[in-house]
Amino acid sequence: MTDQPEVLERLNPLSFPLSGSRLIEASAGTGKTYTIATLYVRLVLGHGGPTGFGRCLMPPEILVVTFTEAATKELRDRIRIRLFEAAQIFREASGADPILADAQLLELRGTLPEATWPGCARRLELASEWMDDAAISTIHAWCQRMLREHAFDTASLFTQELIADKDQLLMETVRDYWRTFMTPLKVVEARSIGAFFKDPLSLFNRLKGLIDQAHQLEGRDPPRVVIERTERDRLKTISLMKQAWSPWIEEVRGLLKRAVDNKWVNGQKLQPRYFDEWLDKLKDWTNDETLIWPLIKLDAKVWTDSPQAV
Repeated sequence: MTDQPEVLERLNPLSFPLSGSRLIEASAGTGKTYTIATLYVRLVLGHGGPTGFGRCLMPPEILVVTFTEAATKELRDRIRIRLFEAAQIFREASGADPILADAQLLELRGTLPEATWPGCARRLELASEWMDDAAISTIHAWCQRMLREHAFDTASLFTQELIADKDQLLMETVRDYWRTFMTPLKVVEARSIGAFFKDPLSLFNRLKGLIDQAHQLEGRDPPRVVIERTERDRLKTISLMKQAWSPWIEEVRGLLKRAVDNKWVNGQKLQPRYFDEWLDKLKDWTNDETLIWPLIKLDAKVWTDSPQAV
């Protein structure tokens, strides 16, 4: 069995089937709105024969869904104008001068018997006047309407609010989360969080770009549980570091003294009075389970300098 090649056809709005599922591919500036308006006129007229919808439709029966409120307003206005123009053309006699008329609408008129033109004109005129009730909306507005009209079937509220700006909803959620989980923290725990998020706004700014990846996050423990687990892991790691450093301290002290005595290093920059104090505090750190960091000043040169050979 071989796959049949995909057949692409140039769209003709007057012969395009109005039944079944159809896909139209179009880039910007190719006349999408113009084509939709023409298809709308055909649906109002019940045009298409075997490939048509099967009966005439009016605006409340035709669903048009788009993406933005601006596009919805433009589409509604363009369709209204198109219906009115079509009504005017169907009111003209077949021998009228068609110079200013739309060629596509004239061709559409020519596919229908002339005896039906007055009725078509009246129907198109009524449809243009009925456009305020047309089912043209954004995707989210249409979903809201369906949930409201079928509240029992969907177990939804009868009154719902459509929030276009999800950032506002996310900010409210972050504030609720902060009040629920951050406010009850102890001072030490709050400082751990404060190193990353100072307030709900800073948490919101960090989360905003991660919403689409939220499904990949593992674990749902509250902050207090995460902090306690992280602190246990950190103390365990520090304990292992102390165990490793404990036998090295005196060995390092001996190496440094030998280097100074033999003048292998610059004795002005590396002096026993300095490194003895540093190593003593390092030894105190290994012997004291409560110390997280050695009690050596942060600006001490031990953190940045290394012995230099003479």
